[in-house]
Amino acid sequence: MDVLNVSLIGVGLAMDAAAVSLCKGLAVGKAKPSHCALAGGYFGLFQGLMPAIGYALGITFAGLINAFDHWVAFVLLLLIGANMLKESFEGEGCDYQSKSFAFKVMLPLAVATSIDALAVGVTFSFDLGWLELLMAVAIIAAITFVISALAVRLGSFLGCRYGKFAERLGGTVLILMGVKILLEGLGVL
Repeated sequence: MDVLNVSLIGVGLAMDAAAVSLCKGLAVGKAKPSHCALAGGYFGLFQGLMPAIGYALGITFAGLINAFDHWVAFVLLLLIGANMLKESFEGEGCDYQSKSFAFKVMLPLAVATSIDALAVGVTFSFDLGWLELLMAVAIIAAITFVISALAVRLGSFLGCRYGKFAERLGGTVLILMGVKILLEGLGVL
């Protein structure tokens, strides 16, 4: 998997964190650099950590699924993307309007927004070696850090009206990446 594909997956995965960060920026009002760094740090760390955990799980069970790994990757990315799209059409406004950036507030948000990255990590186990995984994890973490930090700043400036769009974009990107993986596995691409 090349840097562009990993970057696109990273952007897709970062959209949940971006939506939450936009809302955190709205709630806090005037965002300080420390708010941006905290959101970026929490979300970036967990978006990087979860694919590594998923990768370890995928490697453990690789022998069972090697013959149809492209189908597994497709289904996982399709389900994750579809769920993101579904969630983007539910509810109104921001759901994460707590002003707090305390550990007890940010940790559950970081875990919740990175669960989909765990499933992506399983798909990485089909194609990536350890060094490629480290590169992918670093790229995903860095992209999520930057997007989340910027989203806090944007949230304090614009409000959370773009959070739903970000989730829709992320879901669409993940579905398209799943289709690409499936087509490559079937020999179409």
